[in-house]
Amino acid sequence: MSDREQTVAGYVRALKGSPRFGPQVVAHRVLAATQEVMAATDRLPESLCPLLDGLGIDSLYSHQAEAIDRIIGGDNVLVATPTASGKSLIYNLPVFAGLLTNPRARALYLFPLKALAQDQLRTIERMEELLPDRFAGQQLRAGAIYDGDTSSYQRRKIRENLPAILITNPDMLHLSLLPYHDLWSSLFANLTHIVIDEVHTYRGVFGSHMAWVIRRLRRICRLYGSRPVTILSSATIGNPDELARELIGADVRVIDRSGAPTPARNVILLNPPDSAAVTATMLLEAALHRGLRTIVYTRSRKMTELVTMWAGRRLKRFRDRIASYRAGFLPEDRRRIERNLADGTLLGVISTSALELGIDIGSLDICILVGYPGSMMATWQRAGRVGRGGKESLLVLVGHEDALDQYFMRNPDDFFNRPMEPVVLNPRNPVIARQHLVCAAAELPIDTDDPLNCDTNRPLLDRLTADTRLLHSADGTTWFSGRRFPQRQVHLRGSGDRYRILAGDDRRLLGEIDAHRALKDCHPGAIYLHMARTWHVDALDLEGHEVRVSAASPSYYTRVMNEKTTEILTIRASATCGPARIHFGELRVTEVITGFHKILVGRQQVIGRVPLDLPPQIFETEGFWIEIPERLRHACVGHQYHFMGGIHAMEHAIIGMLPLAVLCDRNDIGGISHPWHEQVRGAAVFVYDGCAGGVGLTRRAFAGIRDLLRSTAEAVAGCACDSGCPSCVHSPKCGSGNRPIDKAACLFLLRGLLDHSEQADISTRPLAVNNVPATVPSFSLPRHWGVFDVETRLSAAEVGGWHRAERMRVSVAVLYDSREDRYCSYREEEMGKLIEHLFRLELVIGFNNKRFDNRVLSAYTGRDLGRLPSLDILEEITSRLGYRLSLDRLAEHTLGAAKSGNGLLALQWFREGRMEELTSYCRHDVKITRDLFLHGLEKGYLLFRNKAGNVVRLPVDFAAAVTRILRR
Repeated sequence: MSDREQTVAGYVRALKGSPRFGPQVVAHRVLAATQEVMAATDRLPESLCPLLDGLGIDSLYSHQAEAIDRIIGGDNVLVATPTASGKSLIYNLPVFAGLLTNPRARALYLFPLKALAQDQLRTIERMEELLPDRFAGQQLRAGAIYDGDTSSYQRRKIRENLPAILITNPDMLHLSLLPYHDLWSSLFANLTHIVIDEVHTYRGVFGSHMAWVIRRLRRICRLYGSRPVTILSSATIGNPDELARELIGADVRVIDRSGAPTPARNVILLNPPDSAAVTATMLLEAALHRGLRTIVYTRSRKMTELVTMWAGRRLKRFRDRIASYRAGFLPEDRRRIERNLADGTLLGVISTSALELGIDIGSLDICILVGYPGSMMATWQRAGRVGRGGKESLLVLVGHEDALDQYFMRNPDDFFNRPMEPVVLNPRNPVIARQHLVCAAAELPIDTDDPLNCDTNRPLLDRLTADTRLLHSADGTTWFSGRRFPQRQVHLRGSGDRYRILAGDDRRLLGEIDAHRALKDCHPGAIYLHMARTWHVDALDLEGHEVRVSAASPSYYTRVMNEKTTEILTIRASATCGPARIHFGELRVTEVITGFHKILVGRQQVIGRVPLDLPPQIFETEGFWIEIPERLRHACVGHQYHFMGGIHAMEHAIIGMLPLAVLCDRNDIGGISHPWHEQVRGAAVFVYDGCAGGVGLTRRAFAGIRDLLRSTAEAVAGCACDSGCPSCVHSPKCGSGNRPIDKAACLFLLRGLLDHSEQADISTRPLAVNNVPATVPSFSLPRHWGVFDVETRLSAAEVGGWHRAERMRVSVAVLYDSREDRYCSYREEEMGKLIEHLFRLELVIGFNNKRFDNRVLSAYTGRDLGRLPSLDILEEITSRLGYRLSLDRLAEHTLGAAKSGNGLLALQWFREGRMEELTSYCRHDVKITRDLFLHGLEKGYLLFRNKAGNVVRLPVDFAAAVTRILRR
């Protein structure tokens, strides 16, 4: 093969001239190279000249110069320019300028991936070498990484000898820096710059969490007196200003016009008649035979592993020079693949979006997309990974049998002309906000002057207080966290609990998976792919958070079946579209995985159905729903279309096209079609955010709902199939196997909704949405209730432990009777009378009476004391707090009273025959217990001093507890 053919241009000629692939080329465009635009800045100090000279920098691109001027001038800045436009220089130069002028200055760099942090450390260390007087001369490290891979010893050394630039990630900031801010006081007090790289990745759940982490960071900075400038770096996106403000909660200057040059780029849209993955494998083979280094992007972990397996079989010669790369790999495996890519050991890599970001993976020539990535931003971000150093490059989009892919294959001009999508996050998500309010209160109590104590957050604070996740101060002006280090229970990536994947009898750790994926991908009997190997899931331990697998080579793969229901909670907005009403609001979604299909590889034939018994997943989220007018349903049936198949197909088609409206993947969205929904009183199609609380995806889509429905109708109508296919109305994740589906009915319904000659009647059929009752029934205590306490003759140690309380024997017992308003004392020989008295009461109140007093009394009766209508105050407290409080601790701060003795002293009094003192002590405890109950009933809280030394309120709802007991 000639040298001319071993180029990107030669590859393109061969591809277009191929009898097999040439006819599949839908479009080929050459995006022309652009020239650089330079500019100057006078803001950088002369002391930085050795660094600039050492890096070979004698001029700056226009966007670099503008951004640096803004940053040094004190503005928060977001730079949103294409890949390889020199964004890291934009934040490094102002930071190093600040380090040279202020010896105490410190900077914090945040990267979403550990590999990005490693790349940046190498850059910083090179800069450090060029400024020896500032760093080596002062025995100061320019940079250090503090992340999950940093050893405990190194972490301590970093805290004790703080580098000028601390490099970390959002997770470590959340878990290790903010909760222990007192150990990092020198960092927060002297922080001048915060750098947040790759901010376009902070979308959806992760972005919503990140927005709160940054708010908590800025709050701690204010505590220590610093006001750092925030520098954000992003790929080109549709709403940079909105994203920046949502992310950091402050004004930001946006710079999104790049002055960097770009090389020529070939872009080919290729629509194969068969599998996109198989086609991509053959394209990869042709590239490697020409010596062209190639990256293949897939849309799922499973497809990444499948393409790697297929490529390995076809490319025996290159088997050791290709690898898969995705989340879920162990850190050492990821680092090895990254090194081998950068040094040229690997010629090809098959990856999920995990390699989309700016990790240094060397110079690549060709980027193959196995299906449209779901957004234009991701498309061009991935394309930017090839052709660096001014070399011509090639991007090939291989169309899947997918609605969005086929839409672009039929409308290539739209692909090339479509603008970047907006990035959506939602810091107002109540589920996420509540978690971070608790974290913030643990880091620094929230008082009346705190910005977090605002109108938006006040209902959340009140709910957290009622749930005792936050504790109010005695005067009601300050909130404290109910637990130490609640950060450990908050997962920023939105994945909830993590499950370990363990292989074989030796329980070798393969990787991890989040709880939501575990139920779908690692259920018992699932076939799981990991690093190009197949594994059979032998067991899923929901309590132990483990997945146990064994090696397997089956001829099938698995796909889950599920059932879903939706409940409308609130309506936030409504609109009309033709004859239909469309609403946006809060929904409660219940999803149950009922089983899985075994599907034959290659033939895609279902060869088995296996039932599963897994717990339901229930969450509240945002979504929109389309009410299908009754007359449109009748018309659909009248044309002999399958109505259920039509609304089911419409649901799939809308979800498939929704990424045109907002940056997301169809897996971020859920949906369900109801031929009859009780609240709507008719048929409806629901589309909702696929995570608890919602992240704004369907909210933005609802704002442009008519355009979304119009593009959906065009996509369905433009598909050449007869009855529906994956290119229009089938969904790869449908829990019912895409049955029933009726493409013609879907198109009929969509056109009916878009028919503006039809007028909507929005005055009928109000939704039956649950509402809070206007009045709350009053509560009153039963007429005959009592409070009792028991003292024993023997200690727990003497009978062999607290679990043998029935052996401890009674010395004295006291019962307060509300009807008689007096205290009754009982000696051991009178236990029968006490028990009879207890059973005459309508309500029995005590403190640890269920677990202790009743057990002691059980030695004196055969009656079931568990049948007593008992309220145990300690039980109520422990269920709210998660830990026990002593009677004395509560009485001291709630009542200003103290116990007159203790258990050991009571035993001593009994042995010395001092029964009057013993009885008086027991009576005093009963009085305290009664008064605590009455205080809690009236005020709704008790008081105690927490471990931090603050007197706080403990919310109690004794009225609800009593009502619950009396209804039994």
